This record gives sequence, C-alpha cells and structure tokens, in this order.
Amino acid sequence: MKHKLIDIAKVIRSKNSGPYEITFDIIFKDRETFEIMCKHKFINTKLISDLYHIKESDVINIIEFIPAQAIKATIVRPMCSGDIRETDVYGAQQHAPLLDLEFDY
Repeated sequence: MKHKLIDIAKVIRSKNSGPYEITFDIIFKDRETFEIMCKHKFINTKLISDLYHIKESDVINIIEFIPAQAIKATIVRPMCSGDIRETDVYGAQQHAPLLDLEFDY
C-alpha cells in the first residue's frame, strides 16, 4: 500500500543549518510509522541526492532522532546563505520536493 509522506508526517520542513548547509526535518505522526520508515531506510542518501540533484557526497548526514519520531537530513547548500544569487536566505522553502514522496509498505 502506498503512503504519501504528507499524510504520515505531521511536520516536513527545511531550514538553515549554518550558512553552508540546509537541514530537512520530517517528524512523523506516530511511533509505528517512524519505526517502519527507519527500519526500511526509506529516507536515505540516494533519495535525497536524487531529489535535490546533488552528489551523494553532498548529503552530510541522515539522522533518526528517536525522541522526536523524526528523521533529519542535512545537505551542503548549493550556494551560501545570503549570496547575491540566493533566493531562499533562510532555507525555509527547500522542503518542497519531499512533499510528493510516496512509500510502499
């Protein structure tokens, strides 16, 4: 059965993690779903690199944060926050590609 990330997560967001990194937070609605997502490693380096069209080596880490039922992924920013070409200084609009994800479990 397909599950849309927007239906199983209560929070999907992005934010700066310093001027050179962006962090994505996915906080799940319940422990069972969080554990399934962790067990199957659905949120992984390849998925993030494919979604954001970056090298896998630019995915800094993916952390399962049990107390918050959250998975956090951090990537290298394509350009420094505040760069003259930057269109999202706070990194708060970069989570959009995550919204279309579906997982089969």
